[in-house]
Formats: sequence, C-alpha cells, structure tokens
Amino acid sequence: MGAKKILLIDGNSLFYKAFFALYQSLDRFTNQAGLHTNALYGFNRMLNDMLARVQPDAVLAAFDAGQTTFRTKMYGDYKGGRDKMPEELREQFPYVMELLQARGIKTYELDNFEADDIIGTTAKQAEQAGYVVTVVTGDRDLTQLCSDLTTVKVSKKGVSDIESYTPAYVEDTMGIKPEQIVDVKGLQGDTSDNYPGVEKVGPKTALKLVKQFGTVENLYQHIDQVSGKKLKEHLIHDQDQALLSKQLATIKRDAPLTISLDDLQYQGDQEPELQDFYQKMNFRTFLNEKTPASSEVQTLPDVEYTVLTPTNVAELDRFTDEVVVNVEMLAPNYHVADQVGIVLGSPDHWYVTDDLTLLQNEHVKRLLEDQRVKKDVFDNKAQRVALHRDGIELRNVDFDMLLVSYLLNTLNNADDVGEVARQHDYQGVLPDQDVYGKGKSIKLPEAAEFYTHLTRKALAISSLKQQMFADLVDHHQADLYREMELPLSEVLAQMEITGIKVDPDRLDELKSKFQERVSELQQGIYQDAGQEFNVGSPKQLGEVLFEKLKLPVIKKTKTGYSTSVDVLEKLAPEHPIIEKILAYRQLTKLISTYIDGIKGDILSDHKVHTRYLQTLTQTGRLSSVDPNLQNIPVRTEEGRKIREAFVPSYPEWQLFSSDYSQIELRVLAAISGDQNMKTAFANGEDIHAVTARRIFELPKGTPVDANLRRQAKAVNFGIVYGISSYGLAHNTGISNADAKRFIEKYFHEYPGVKEYMDGSVAFAKQHGYVETISKRRRYIPEIKSRSFHQRQFAERIAMNSPIQGSAADIIKAAMIRMNQVLESEGLQARMLLQIHDELIFEAPNEEIEILANLVPKVMDSIMQTDPLLQKAAVNFDVPLKVESHAGNNWYNIKK
Repeated sequence: MGAKKILLIDGNSLFYKAFFALYQSLDRFTNQAGLHTNALYGFNRMLNDMLARVQPDAVLAAFDAGQTTFRTKMYGDYKGGRDKMPEELREQFPYVMELLQARGIKTYELDNFEADDIIGTTAKQAEQAGYVVTVVTGDRDLTQLCSDLTTVKVSKKGVSDIESYTPAYVEDTMGIKPEQIVDVKGLQGDTSDNYPGVEKVGPKTALKLVKQFGTVENLYQHIDQVSGKKLKEHLIHDQDQALLSKQLATIKRDAPLTISLDDLQYQGDQEPELQDFYQKMNFRTFLNEKTPASSEVQTLPDVEYTVLTPTNVAELDRFTDEVVVNVEMLAPNYHVADQVGIVLGSPDHWYVTDDLTLLQNEHVKRLLEDQRVKKDVFDNKAQRVALHRDGIELRNVDFDMLLVSYLLNTLNNADDVGEVARQHDYQGVLPDQDVYGKGKSIKLPEAAEFYTHLTRKALAISSLKQQMFADLVDHHQADLYREMELPLSEVLAQMEITGIKVDPDRLDELKSKFQERVSELQQGIYQDAGQEFNVGSPKQLGEVLFEKLKLPVIKKTKTGYSTSVDVLEKLAPEHPIIEKILAYRQLTKLISTYIDGIKGDILSDHKVHTRYLQTLTQTGRLSSVDPNLQNIPVRTEEGRKIREAFVPSYPEWQLFSSDYSQIELRVLAAISGDQNMKTAFANGEDIHAVTARRIFELPKGTPVDANLRRQAKAVNFGIVYGISSYGLAHNTGISNADAKRFIEKYFHEYPGVKEYMDGSVAFAKQHGYVETISKRRRYIPEIKSRSFHQRQFAERIAMNSPIQGSAADIIKAAMIRMNQVLESEGLQARMLLQIHDELIFEAPNEEIEILANLVPKVMDSIMQTDPLLQKAAVNFDVPLKVESHAGNNWYNIKK
C-alpha cells in the first residue's frame, strides 16, 4: 500500500480562474432563478479533474477569511490595487461552499490569515505525517511550497491547462530552489498583490540577483558586489521595501489552525445533496455523471456497423423511407475542409467508411438525391455544401438536429453533435474534441474507434429526432422550423456555393494606397511625438502620450495606460497626434483584417464563399465568417472603398441591391400598435423628422435641422435597443437630464411604444422568454437575477429582442420567397449576399430592370405572402419600404 495522498485546493484563486475562463460564456451559464453559474461550473470541472487524477485520501479547500490579514497590518496597501470583484462572481461565492460540502470536501478559513497560509501550514503537517501532497491553485505564489513530497499545480489558462511545479521543475525553468522564489518576489515586487519591491528591478534582474547571491539578505550583505551603478543605487534606496516584500511574499507554515488532518478525510460525493445542487444550478452534464472519476464511456452504447465498400454499396438500396447522413469534416469551413468519413443508415443498419470515393458511386448518389427518402442530419447547410463538392444534391432533409436545438434554446446552442446531444439529456455520444483532440493536435483515431464515433453520432441524431420535434411542437415552433429555418438553410447553402467574385488586383491597389497613407501618418505621429516608436505597441504609445506629451490619463490597465479607441477619442481635442493615431489604426486594420484577410479567403474560382452562421445569434439574425462580409467598415470612405473589389461573375452582369428602410422602427410601430408612429409611416413621412418635431415641440411642418434630426434618430433607435438616459447622453453628447427628458417626451408622444415595452418586460418576467412574430424565442434568465444591473440588462433584452428578431424573421422570409420567385420566373439572376437588412444579387444587364420591379414588390409584400408571417398574432399594417440600386461593383451600387 502506497503513501496516503492529500489534495489542497486554493479556493479563492481557482474560483476566480474558473469565472474568467468561462467569462465569454457568462450569459449561457445561468440557472432558473437567474443566478450566474459559470464560476461554479468551471470550478466543479476542476474538482472532477483533480479528484480523478490525485484520488486523494484527504482534501481541504482553503479560502480567505476577509480582506484584513496580518499582511495588511504590515503594509497598508497590500492587495490595494485589485479591481472590485465582478457582481456576477460575487453572487456565486455563497454557493461554492454548498458545492464543496456536497462533494464531501472540508472547507476552512482563518481570521487574519490567507488561504495560502492555511495551505502552507497544512502541507507542512501532511508532509510530516507521511502524506504525498498536491496543491492546486491559480496563484504562482504557492510554488514556493513545492518539495520532494509536495507538487504545486498551477492553472495557467482555462480550467484544464495545468503546470506542475516540483523542485526539479523550478530548477530547470528558473535556475533556483523553490524556497528562493520569495527572494525573487522580494526584489521584483508583485503588482497583483500590490507590494513594491525595488524600483527598476523586474523579473529577469531579480532572478539574476538571486542566482548570484542566494537570498535578499545575502545580497545586502554583499551589496558592493552588485554591478551597475544605477541598479546598486535603487537596491540601497529600496532595501526596506525589498525585505518587507519578501516577508509579505513568504507563506506562513505555522498558522494557528483549529483543524487537523483527521478532519480532512475525503468523504466522496454526498447524495442526494449533490444531485439536488446540480439540479438547482441546471448542470445537466454533471447530473448525468455519477462520480468524479467516472467516464462517459460507461454510458456509451455499443453499436454495430458495416464498413461500406464497392462490393456492398448496393445494399444502400434497402433504405426507402428515412436515412441519417453525416459527412465528417474536422475543420469548420466545410467549403474547403477535408472530408474524412461518411455514415449512412438507420438504427437497423449503419454503414460507415473513410473511402470518400464512394460518394461518386451511383447507389450513394441515388440515395442522397432521392426526393422520396427523408434525410436526418446535423447542420443541413454544411452537409449540402459538402456533398455539392462531391457532385451530389442532398434532397428532402427532414430533421436538422442543429437547427432544431437552436430554436429550442438559443442560449445554449453548440455546433457539435455530442454537446447538443448532452443539452437534450442524451449521453450516448462523445463530443468531437474528446475523440479527435483540439487545435493543432487534432487527428483521426484508429479506424474502429473512428467508425464507432461516426455511428454513435448518427444514432444520436436518430434517437433525438422524435423528442426534439415534440419539444418544437410544445414551443409552437414547428412552423418556424418547417416554413422558415429549414428552407432558409437550403437558400443559404445555395448562396454560399455561388459565392461572390473578388478582384484581387483592386485589393492590391487599395493596399498600396493605404500603406502609402499609413507611412505619411506614421511620419506625422513621429514628428508630433518628437521621437520614433512602435505606434502599434500600446505600451510604447502610452508612454509617449502620457509620460512624454503629458496628456491626461483617462484609464489605466494592469499593464499600463489604456490607449483604447474610446480613450483616444476623448483625448482628440488635447493634441493633433490623436487624430493621426486613430487614422493610422483604422488603415492598418483595413489592410490586415479586410484586404489581406479577404485575399486569403479567395478560392480557385476567384470567389469568396462566406459561411452564414444560422445558429449563432440569440435574435435570429445571421452572422458571416470566412470572410465576414457583414462587418466591412462603411463609416469611412476607405472602408467603403474595399467594396470596389467585389464584382459580378461575368462581364455583362451587374450587382443589384435591395435594402429594407428603417425596418426595425416599422416593426416597432406594428408590434406596439402606436397610432402616431403608424400614421407617420403610412403617410411616407421621415420618421426621424416627425420624432424631432414631437420631442422638441416644433410646429407641424417646421423644417428640422440636421442636428435635431440626428438627436431624434438616436432616440428612435435607442428606444429600439432599450437605451438608458445615460446611454443616450453618451451617444449624442447631450446632458443626462436632457436625455431623460427626451425619452420621457418620446414615450408621451408614442404611448403605444411605452405600453409595448412594459408589456414585453412583464411577459418575460412571467415566462422567462420573449417571442418574435414567428414564435422565435429568446430566453432571458437574468430577468430574475438578484443583481439590479443584470435585471436592467434583461429588461432591455426583453424590449428589443422581439423587434430585432422580428426584423430578422422578415428578411429571412424575403430571402426564401425571392429564391422561389427567381426560379419560377426563369431568371439567371441569383442571390449572393445578405448584409443585415439588405439583399445583394447579380444578374445580366438585361435583367436589372426586371429585378428593379420584382425584388421590391416581393420584399414589400412579404408580410402578406409568407405563410408563416401570415399567422403572426400582430396586425402588421405598417408599410415596408425597400430601396434598390445597381452597379458594376459593390461600392458603386450606392454611390
């Protein structure tokens, strides 16, 4: 029997790590009561991992007892520079103790001491008792504890990237012993804990001095041996600081603990308390894992499959009713990704292969193109594009698991069969990264494991179809899926396959001009600064602006001065260098992100084939990647010029654009039923001028100047996005009091809008979600949050999501209808792009006049002609307005 093992957990630092590791997913991790749970989820993942690896006999999770400790008495500013704890993290802290108790883990905190001291003291006691010690932390301060019996594991990034410190590792990487780490800290100080060290002594110099002298004390006994006059002066001047800093960095190994090792025996998970906790936090993944060390393999079903070969491919003719299809690709861009395998079949019989030449076989092609056989897939659009590359037109897709899951809950949708399956309580398939790895380490497993994984993915699609369709019916979203999202995926697939032609020579010309202008700006910046420096370096730029030019410091970061765009814009009146820096940044970004980025995405057909993300946004709007054509800057002439490179596919063709005008405000008028707003649109009036006259109390017919119209426009669109008086003031430059008055006046003049806003918030509070005119839902768990700011945020979402989402519904319906009309009219014209509320086509010159009549007619009348929108409960009696233009490139369309 080996030595006993103890696991010591630095509770505070790991909880912080878990919170920020999953910060980008903050809105996805909330429970039914609106409590944020991302830190709890990430922390529990860490627990699962460490408990499984260490398999400890004893465990302790140590926490700080408060902000006041013996160190703050020694140095008043200790940890004084730290940012205030985010409210979303603070609200989770009480529950971490509950989680640990349910995991059978002892927690402990001690007045006047930090968690580090509890861990340091316990580790020493455990070593003396013969334990092998593992410390898990997010703080490198604890690495001083590593010894022959103690390993300190530091979470570097996320919740799974761990660096293990042993004496040998410290010696190899730093060239010192673990106990000398505090000497390095004493000399260099610690910005995180806010103690000073010695001025101008950074990590490299501190390490060099410790290697030479061993300890801080020995250094000062031999100060004359220090080379470098300035360094020696700083060391002598800051001797007291260095000794104090070392003392602050040193972890106590004799804290007066009131617990013993006997109190720390690991109890294991406490049932049913742990299941109750997971239920309360809505942790479905953990609910289906029985023990920390258990593997999903235990729940994976045994599957049987036949390897598809040229000799048995005719057996596919057996499928005459329904079949699951999945072409496997390991990269997200299915236009170019290698196809590595395919699975076909049903639960009665699965066929798998990595021989992609079989896609050219007549039996495979006939099955996938057979209009009578239903196809079930994960991501119809991706499968259609992939199979189109193989000369196959996928027909009669019935179930798209990705699309259905997205409609059921836009908050938590993933783009992986295994992840989506888990969200719907199906544990029979692993996520792809568990099989293939991730990042640069992605690789195919052995054939048997690969085929098994493909089969389990297909089985998951088949197994979840009935349940997920039933959930759609319960949500009244079956029509949304059948009549909008599924047909749209086919339209988008065709648009992506068509692509849009790009002239690389024009991009090169623009790049040359922009680079010339960048050089001019750079010289002007150097002249204003009085020196040359790296303008692209925030650190060097901050030093020039705030130390040399003495501009007022608006914001600081952990690494120095903030030079963000909002900071620079506030500084613009202070010095002419700022305007040049902003222009320099804009142009360098245009070159790198857009010109070079777009050129890199041009394929052999001289086109870019953007991918539309149909299941990303919570409002239902589409996003675009590889390249992102919706995000090309249009506010500057240089940004707009990039559109010159997008041209028709053929010489005698043109690009044609139709754009919904002020669609979100028209949707607001219809949904709210506000009579004043509806009348303005019905009369064809300028809604911003009408609003200006109303909120500024101008006589009817009075001309509205550009400034008043701009402010009224900001109020109009601000209301759509649930803007606050502070936000409106910030956007328009007016006072907060004026902004508040304008909003109050707005609601007085448009009372139906106010009534709609209040009703939408009330609906969200009652149901936990809001809906668009097509029954698209957006769940808003934050509406019940304990945090006032979170509730305010949720209320704004409740107000604006039905408007933005309904506008998205309208443009999607128009795309589906336009595709049908182009085909029925026998036109060569084809739809290429959707850019927010705009559709872009290409067509022969002789069809442009036809499109000019046809497209606006279709788009204007979509509320009356689309079968899904016709069912909307809203009486949509507000006219839609479409503006159309044509040109020989994308820029010239609206020139």
